[in-house]
Amino acid sequence: MITQLGEKYNLPLKMSFSSARGFFIQMNAECAALPNGQLPSDFTKITKMKNAYSFTSADLIKMNERCQESLREIYHMTYLIVCKLLSEIYEHIHCLYKLSDTVSMLDMLLSFAHACTLSDYVRPEFTDTLAIKQGWHPILEKISVEKPVSNNTYITEGSNFIIITGPNMSGKSTYLKQIALCQIMAQIGSYVPAEYSSFRIAEQIFTRIGMDDDIETNSSTFMKEMKEITYIIQNANDKSLIIIDELGRGTSTEEGIGICYSVCEYLLSLKAFTLFATHFLELCHIDALYPNVENSHFEVQHVRNSVGNKEKITYTYIISKGHTEEKNYGLKAAEVSSLPPSVILDAKEITTHIARQILQKQRTTPETLRQRAVYHLATRLVQTARNSRLDPDSLRIFLKGLKKKYEADCPPLALLMPEH
Repeated sequence: MITQLGEKYNLPLKMSFSSARGFFIQMNAECAALPNGQLPSDFTKITKMKNAYSFTSADLIKMNERCQESLREIYHMTYLIVCKLLSEIYEHIHCLYKLSDTVSMLDMLLSFAHACTLSDYVRPEFTDTLAIKQGWHPILEKISVEKPVSNNTYITEGSNFIIITGPNMSGKSTYLKQIALCQIMAQIGSYVPAEYSSFRIAEQIFTRIGMDDDIETNSSTFMKEMKEITYIIQNANDKSLIIIDELGRGTSTEEGIGICYSVCEYLLSLKAFTLFATHFLELCHIDALYPNVENSHFEVQHVRNSVGNKEKITYTYIISKGHTEEKNYGLKAAEVSSLPPSVILDAKEITTHIARQILQKQRTTPETLRQRAVYHLATRLVQTARNSRLDPDSLRIFLKGLKKKYEADCPPLALLMPEH
């Protein structure tokens, strides 16, 4: 019809459609010379936008109405067919639910098989220990060019609280998320990214990660931290896995350390497995009071640049025993940014001055070392009694090794005797 109208009036008409107007006619104003500058009287609802006319005709309006009526009939017929179909399959709906459940389970198992076939995943064991040998982050493996650095993890009831320190960007957050992901993967039936893995079944996994505020609940960064840690304290039990990535950073240093210390002491009363990453190095000394606390840190290397003889930090992303010995690593990270050198220099001087005034090293007494050695020996013996599969000869060698380690960790008797 539109082609016939175009031929009748010798105009370059073309058909268009929109959901609001239905079918209508368009014409490029630059391609046609209109008699008296007006369109023929057959055309109505004329609008012009830029160099294009849009309009319709009485016959086209009638055809649009017929299309709408046909469409309504189609919708009605479709509705009746669907209702009839539903009424017929209603008595068999339980089969469809079971089918969807079976297909989704098959899809999940296929995904697990696909993941462990393409990567060097290992089948996990379930014991009373969280032990991961050379584990890596499964998602980071997929998105990075090189394979992520592997790390070991070992948490038992006797050493169930791990404090992790290290410079900014050294890998603490990635390591914590990696452990949580491996725990979830193991408990849902998947192989895990490691050379060997053993997990204690966790009833809940609690995390406190991030430094964001919450405008919806009118919560500042610090208040959000407190709400999250309150939820953990109120709900955690002996079978929980707790991941805390920074705490108390939204308030003053003294208050932050105090809150961290008290939260740690509360969590230490549980047998939950806890990993606590912090920049508060003062917190590392809690191991002198609680033998089930272990300190770990991420290693970095210092490399001198040949140009300008400047020292540069190289991240190894490898976790090691003990707390970090790095000092003022925040200032070193700030040097990499675009802060003016004068600001960095002032910050170094002020930091040195404050450190001389308030930093006091805590020393561990020989008696504390002895108690710690006895505690670790006892927990290892209990763990061996529960889980050992060694034959008598191998068990005898293992126990001799435990004895040597105890003698090495325990201070000489002369240091324990009081002076007269």
